[in-house]
Amino acid sequence: MELRQPIRVIVIAAHPDEADMYAGGTAALFAEAGHKVKFLSLTNGDCGHYELRGEELAQRRKQEALAAAKCLGIEEYEVMDTPDGTIEPTLPFRNEVIRQIRRWKADLVISFHPEGGISPDNRYTGKIVSDAVPFTTVSNYLPDEPGLTTRPLVLLMPDTTMIHDYRPDIVIDVGRTIEKKLLACDAHATQFYESPAWHSGTLDRLPALWEDKKKHLLEGWSETFYVSLKMMPALERWYGARRAAEVRYAEPFEIARYSRSASLEEWKAYLPMLADEADLKQ
Repeated sequence: MELRQPIRVIVIAAHPDEADMYAGGTAALFAEAGHKVKFLSLTNGDCGHYELRGEELAQRRKQEALAAAKCLGIEEYEVMDTPDGTIEPTLPFRNEVIRQIRRWKADLVISFHPEGGISPDNRYTGKIVSDAVPFTTVSNYLPDEPGLTTRPLVLLMPDTTMIHDYRPDIVIDVGRTIEKKLLACDAHATQFYESPAWHSGTLDRLPALWEDKKKHLLEGWSETFYVSLKMMPALERWYGARRAAEVRYAEPFEIARYSRSASLEEWKAYLPMLADEADLKQ
């Protein structure tokens, strides 16, 4: 099928670093192919450190996000000024997300699950997105930002607290972009090095060399990098058994119940990194 090119993708998370952690490899694949990707964090992450706080930490994390965007090759990484821990599924949040999706002219939205996850910020982000998407094409609602002509497709990314409680409808091989994803996570030093080391009492042993940093990231957050047994059926459906057996690094997604329906051919068109011969059973 013929698509408007380039494909436009927006990944909406609760905190700076989450889009990178859960969808960074996929985002880099889109970017490498010339498509347009935006990351949006609904909070500024100003509570996510053992020492820094408030505006100082918010500015630090915004700079980390901008550095991560360069690593992934994506177009934009916007961090809203909302204080950490204060996301609620309110009308102002919903309207802002509607405007963001419309402004980006998104074909594909990726966000958190509205019903799952331990973090209220993550869960409410998913809820806000689920409430916003149906209004993205209602042109008389928020007429100051032109409505989309087609409602976007929506994929859900499981956070670490949902890693065993989600449905992997689509799993994407990110082996080709794993280095970019690791570099993006590395850019978020407050989250992947400093705060975890403080909690574990190892601040004096932070990794310095890149190979040591890679090992630290891959071992400490293995569930966000490596293929799991849970992902294998979807990998085999999309890539075939032989190719699936070779995949080491992957990112899983669930098709949102509120996503518009799409044919197999349309999903393949909007996810061009997937194998053509795959068969998605919805």
